[in-house]
Amino acid sequence: MTPFGARIRDLRRVRGVTLTQMAADLDVSAAYLSALEHGKRGKPGPGLVMEICGYFGLIWDEAEALKRLADLSHPKVTLDTGGMTPQATAFANRLAETLRDLDADAIAALDDLLVRVRPPKPHHRRGR
Repeated sequence: MTPFGARIRDLRRVRGVTLTQMAADLDVSAAYLSALEHGKRGKPGPGLVMEICGYFGLIWDEAEALKRLADLSHPKVTLDTGGMTPQATAFANRLAETLRDLDADAIAALDDLLVRVRPPKPHHRRGR
């Protein structure tokens, strides 16, 4: 499951909306929506993300957070280390080889380190 898929599933659960109902309301197939949630499809397009924000009444920070999760939810990531150091290439390859074997704590620790090195960009609200 992708971060975007987990958030959509949580929103549906909290609001008591089935996947089938949401798919019908958004005029997409239930199979496609399920594949998005489970990471079997690439990240959703910006139009669908905005439709989902409207569907759940997400505005401002909540909508920006969902957009960011969509950006982080492509299940097949490609890293181009061309022009980078040999250490960067080796690191990318080691990460690709070991990611499936890492437990949740190790992944959280690596993610925390990456956020400290490069914090997420702040969200800017329009009209302020």
